[in-house]
Amino acid sequence: MKKIATILFLLVLFITLIMPIHASATMKATINQSIHVVINFENISSPIYNEIKQNKQLFNATTIPLIILNNLKQQKQTRVRWRYTQEIDFDNPTNSIHVEFFLAGSDIITFTFNKTTMSRLYEVQTEWRKFNVDLTENFSINFAEYFRTPIADWTYIKSEKAYYYEYTELDSFTPSCKFILPKTATNINAEEDTIFFETPPLFEDVLLNSPFLILGALLTLIITAFIYRKIRK
Repeated sequence: MKKIATILFLLVLFITLIMPIHASATMKATINQSIHVVINFENISSPIYNEIKQNKQLFNATTIPLIILNNLKQQKQTRVRWRYTQEIDFDNPTNSIHVEFFLAGSDIITFTFNKTTMSRLYEVQTEWRKFNVDLTENFSINFAEYFRTPIADWTYIKSEKAYYYEYTELDSFTPSCKFILPKTATNINAEEDTIFFETPPLFEDVLLNSPFLILGALLTLIITAFIYRKIRK
Protein backbone atom coordinates (compact mmCIF):
# COMPACT_ATOMS: atom_id res chain seq x y z
CA MET A 1 0.00 0.00 0.00
CA LYS A 2 2.81 2.39 0.88
CA LYS A 3 4.47 1.68 -2.46
CA ILE A 4 1.22 2.37 -4.33
CA ALA A 5 0.64 5.57 -2.36
CA THR A 6 4.18 6.71 -3.14
CA ILE A 7 3.73 5.99 -6.85
CA LEU A 8 0.43 7.88 -6.92
CA PHE A 9 2.01 10.84 -5.14
CA LEU A 10 4.92 10.95 -7.58
CA LEU A 11 2.51 10.67 -10.50
CA VAL A 12 0.42 13.60 -9.26
CA LEU A 13 3.57 15.62 -8.62
CA PHE A 14 4.89 14.82 -12.11
CA ILE A 15 1.62 15.85 -13.75
CA THR A 16 1.57 19.06 -11.72
CA LEU A 17 5.09 19.94 -12.80
CA ILE A 18 4.66 19.24 -16.50
CA MET A 19 1.27 20.89 -16.82
CA PRO A 20 1.47 24.47 -18.11
CA ILE A 21 0.47 27.16 -15.67
CA HIS A 22 -2.60 28.71 -17.24
CA ALA A 23 -2.43 31.97 -15.36
CA SER A 24 -2.23 35.66 -16.02
CA ALA A 25 -0.78 38.68 -14.29
CA THR A 26 -2.00 42.20 -14.93
CA MET A 27 -0.42 45.37 -13.62
CA LYS A 28 -2.29 48.67 -13.77
CA ALA A 29 -0.62 51.92 -12.71
CA THR A 30 -2.90 54.95 -12.50
CA ILE A 31 -0.98 58.23 -12.46
CA ASN A 32 -2.11 61.23 -10.45
CA GLN A 33 -0.25 63.07 -7.69
CA SER A 34 1.06 59.59 -6.88
CA ILE A 35 0.87 56.26 -8.71
CA HIS A 36 -1.82 53.79 -7.70
CA VAL A 37 -0.56 50.32 -8.56
CA VAL A 38 -2.95 47.38 -8.84
CA ILE A 39 -1.62 43.89 -9.60
CA ASN A 40 -3.83 40.86 -10.19
CA PHE A 41 -2.51 37.31 -10.37
CA GLU A 42 -5.36 35.25 -11.84
CA ASN A 43 -6.16 31.57 -12.45
CA ILE A 44 -3.16 30.30 -10.51
CA SER A 45 -2.82 26.52 -10.30
CA SER A 46 -4.30 25.20 -7.06
CA PRO A 47 -1.05 23.80 -5.55
CA ILE A 48 0.76 27.09 -6.06
CA TYR A 49 -2.22 29.17 -4.93
CA ASN A 50 -2.56 27.20 -1.70
CA GLU A 51 1.17 27.44 -1.02
CA ILE A 52 1.05 31.23 -1.45
CA LYS A 53 -1.80 31.47 1.05
CA GLN A 54 0.04 29.36 3.59
CA ASN A 55 3.27 31.36 3.49
CA LYS A 56 2.27 34.96 4.14
CA GLN A 57 5.70 35.79 5.51
CA LEU A 58 7.10 35.32 2.01
CA PHE A 59 4.33 37.09 0.10
CA ASN A 60 2.13 39.75 1.69
CA ALA A 61 0.96 43.35 1.11
CA THR A 62 4.45 44.78 1.71
CA THR A 63 6.42 42.31 -0.42
CA ILE A 64 6.25 44.00 -3.83
CA PRO A 65 6.63 47.63 -2.61
CA LEU A 66 9.71 46.66 -0.59
CA ILE A 67 11.21 44.84 -3.59
CA ILE A 68 10.68 47.97 -5.69
CA LEU A 69 12.23 50.20 -3.01
CA ASN A 70 15.24 47.92 -2.72
CA ASN A 71 15.74 47.85 -6.51
CA LEU A 72 15.59 51.65 -6.69
CA LYS A 73 17.93 51.99 -3.72
CA GLN A 74 20.53 49.92 -5.59
CA GLN A 75 20.25 52.51 -8.37
CA LYS A 76 20.83 55.35 -5.85
CA GLN A 77 17.18 56.39 -6.05
CA THR A 78 16.04 56.86 -2.47
CA ARG A 79 13.46 59.64 -2.78
CA VAL A 80 10.55 57.23 -2.90
CA ARG A 81 7.49 56.90 -0.68
CA TRP A 82 4.94 54.12 -0.61
CA ARG A 83 1.87 52.98 1.28
CA TYR A 84 -0.80 50.33 1.00
CA THR A 85 -4.46 50.66 1.92
CA GLN A 86 -5.46 47.02 2.23
CA GLU A 87 -4.11 43.55 2.76
CA ILE A 88 -3.77 41.08 -0.08
CA ASP A 89 -7.14 39.87 -1.33
CA PHE A 90 -7.34 36.13 -2.02
CA ASP A 91 -10.23 34.98 -4.21
CA ASN A 92 -10.58 31.25 -3.67
CA PRO A 93 -13.20 30.46 -6.37
CA THR A 94 -10.90 31.78 -9.11
CA ASN A 95 -7.50 31.14 -7.49
CA SER A 96 -6.67 34.81 -7.91
CA ILE A 97 -4.71 37.33 -5.84
CA HIS A 98 -5.26 41.09 -5.73
CA VAL A 99 -2.49 43.46 -4.59
CA GLU A 100 -2.53 47.25 -4.55
CA PHE A 101 -0.35 50.05 -3.22
CA PHE A 102 0.74 53.65 -3.90
CA LEU A 103 4.13 54.98 -5.03
CA ALA A 104 5.27 58.60 -4.79
CA GLY A 105 8.39 60.70 -4.31
CA SER A 106 10.59 62.72 -6.64
CA ASP A 107 12.39 59.62 -7.96
CA ILE A 108 9.01 58.34 -9.15
CA ILE A 109 7.00 61.39 -10.21
CA THR A 110 7.84 65.10 -10.41
CA PHE A 111 6.23 68.23 -11.82
CA THR A 112 7.07 71.83 -12.53
CA PHE A 113 4.73 74.74 -13.11
CA ASN A 114 4.83 76.58 -16.43
CA LYS A 115 3.76 80.18 -15.78
CA THR A 116 3.54 80.91 -19.49
CA THR A 117 1.04 78.17 -20.30
CA MET A 118 -0.35 77.98 -16.74
CA SER A 119 0.01 74.20 -16.69
CA ARG A 120 1.72 71.47 -14.71
CA LEU A 121 4.52 69.63 -16.52
CA TYR A 122 4.84 66.04 -15.26
CA GLU A 123 7.75 63.63 -15.55
CA VAL A 124 6.98 60.05 -14.51
CA GLN A 125 9.60 57.32 -14.12
CA THR A 126 8.38 53.79 -14.88
CA GLU A 127 11.46 51.57 -14.50
CA TRP A 128 10.25 50.48 -11.06
CA ARG A 129 7.91 48.05 -12.87
CA LYS A 130 10.91 45.83 -13.64
CA PHE A 131 11.12 43.54 -10.65
CA ASN A 132 11.10 39.86 -9.80
CA VAL A 133 8.79 38.54 -7.07
CA ASP A 134 8.79 35.13 -5.40
CA LEU A 135 5.23 33.97 -4.83
CA THR A 136 6.44 30.70 -3.28
CA GLU A 137 9.82 29.12 -2.57
CA ASN A 138 9.80 27.58 -6.05
CA PHE A 139 7.63 29.88 -8.14
CA SER A 140 8.42 33.46 -9.12
CA ILE A 141 7.22 36.00 -11.66
CA ASN A 142 9.86 38.06 -13.42
CA PHE A 143 8.26 41.34 -14.46
CA ALA A 144 11.75 42.65 -15.26
CA GLU A 145 11.86 40.16 -18.12
CA TYR A 146 8.24 40.45 -19.21
CA PHE A 147 8.13 44.26 -19.23
CA ARG A 148 11.71 44.98 -20.31
CA THR A 149 10.56 46.72 -23.52
CA PRO A 150 10.94 50.52 -23.07
CA ILE A 151 7.60 52.19 -22.45
CA ALA A 152 8.24 54.46 -25.45
CA ASP A 153 7.71 51.33 -27.60
CA TRP A 154 4.47 50.32 -25.91
CA THR A 155 1.05 50.73 -27.51
CA TYR A 156 -0.48 54.11 -26.77
CA ILE A 157 -4.27 53.89 -26.38
CA LYS A 158 -5.52 57.37 -27.21
CA SER A 159 -9.09 56.82 -25.97
CA GLU A 160 -7.80 55.85 -22.51
CA LYS A 161 -4.69 58.02 -22.47
CA ALA A 162 -2.73 54.95 -21.51
CA TYR A 163 0.42 53.03 -22.46
CA TYR A 164 -0.17 49.29 -22.76
CA TYR A 165 2.04 46.25 -23.21
CA GLU A 166 1.35 42.51 -23.25
CA TYR A 167 4.04 39.87 -23.15
CA THR A 168 3.17 37.23 -25.75
CA GLU A 169 6.20 34.94 -25.85
CA LEU A 170 4.59 32.37 -23.53
CA ASP A 171 1.54 30.34 -24.55
CA SER A 172 0.24 29.66 -21.06
CA PHE A 173 1.11 32.91 -19.30
CA THR A 174 0.14 36.36 -20.56
CA PRO A 175 1.32 39.19 -18.28
CA SER A 176 0.27 42.71 -19.23
CA CYS A 177 0.89 46.20 -17.92
CA LYS A 178 -0.92 49.49 -18.39
CA PHE A 179 0.04 53.02 -17.31
CA ILE A 180 -3.04 55.26 -17.20
CA LEU A 181 -2.58 59.03 -17.35
CA PRO A 182 -4.98 61.66 -15.96
CA LYS A 183 -7.98 62.36 -18.17
CA THR A 184 -6.90 66.00 -18.39
CA ALA A 185 -3.40 65.13 -19.65
CA THR A 186 -2.18 66.78 -22.86
CA ASN A 187 1.09 66.91 -24.84
CA ILE A 188 1.73 63.28 -23.92
CA ASN A 189 5.08 61.80 -24.85
CA ALA A 190 7.33 58.92 -23.77
CA GLU A 191 11.11 58.67 -24.02
CA GLU A 192 12.74 55.38 -23.04
CA ASP A 193 11.05 54.62 -19.69
CA THR A 194 9.89 58.14 -18.83
CA ILE A 195 6.43 59.57 -19.53
CA PHE A 196 5.92 63.32 -20.02
CA PHE A 197 2.61 65.17 -20.06
CA GLU A 198 0.85 68.38 -19.02
CA THR A 199 -2.29 68.99 -16.96
CA PRO A 200 -4.25 72.12 -16.06
CA PRO A 201 -3.12 73.84 -12.85
CA LEU A 202 -4.56 73.01 -9.46
CA PHE A 203 -6.17 75.71 -7.34
CA GLU A 204 -3.04 76.14 -5.22
CA ASP A 205 -0.94 76.58 -8.37
CA VAL A 206 -3.12 79.46 -9.52
CA LEU A 207 -3.17 80.96 -6.04
CA LEU A 208 0.58 80.76 -5.44
CA ASN A 209 1.41 82.16 -8.87
CA SER A 210 -1.21 84.91 -8.83
CA PRO A 211 0.00 88.56 -8.65
CA PHE A 212 -3.00 89.25 -6.44
CA LEU A 213 -1.38 87.11 -3.74
CA ILE A 214 1.58 89.48 -3.60
CA LEU A 215 -0.68 92.53 -3.66
CA GLY A 216 -2.79 91.00 -0.92
CA ALA A 217 0.28 90.35 1.22
CA LEU A 218 1.50 93.94 0.74
CA LEU A 219 -1.94 95.30 1.56
CA THR A 220 -2.05 93.19 4.71
CA LEU A 221 1.36 94.52 5.79
CA ILE A 222 0.27 98.12 5.19
CA ILE A 223 -2.96 97.68 7.15
CA THR A 224 -1.12 95.92 9.98
CA ALA A 225 1.46 98.71 10.17
CA PHE A 226 -1.27 101.36 10.13
CA ILE A 227 -3.20 99.67 12.96
CA TYR A 228 0.00 99.23 14.98
CA ARG A 229 0.79 102.93 14.71
CA LYS A 230 -2.75 103.86 15.75
CA ILE A 231 -2.49 101.63 18.82
CA ARG A 232 0.85 103.11 19.87
CA LYS A 233 -0.61 106.63 19.71
